[in-house]
Parts: sequence; C-alpha cells; structure tokens
Amino acid sequence: MTRTFLLLALDSEGAPYSEVADILQDMGFQRGASGYDFVYDWGRDVTIQESLEFADRIQASLRGKRLGFRVESTEDSILE
Repeated sequence: MTRTFLLLALDSEGAPYSEVADILQDMGFQRGASGYDFVYDWGRDVTIQESLEFADRIQASLRGKRLGFRVESTEDSILE
C-alpha cells in the first residue's frame, strides 16, 4: 500500500500551523509519522501519475499560505 508523507517548512509571515493542519486533515492527512509532519494512507497501491496529481492538489490547497513543503510517496514493502 502507498503512503504519502509531507514535511512542512513554515514561514513566520505565513499561515498559522493550525490553519495549515486543518486544510491537510480535510484532505485526509493524519498528523505525524516517521519524522514527517503528516501522512496520507492511500489504502492501496497507486500509480506515479496518481501521486503527481495528489501533489498538485496539495500545492493548490496550500497556495498563498507562505510555506514550503516536501512530498514523498512510498509503498509499505519498501519500508519493511
């Protein structure tokens, strides 16, 4: 199964963390996992195209919030 991890780089002039967290949780992310700020569990394997489209949705949802982020998707079998 695929999981997508998100690491945030907040800006002191940007949106409050609580606001960003609400946006991400509305997208289905859960807080904290393996050194990342948020994780999204797909519940299935996904294609590279699906991962890229999801990254686009994340970027669109966070646009204007003045923060950086890193997205990383991996399959459970890679982590074991």
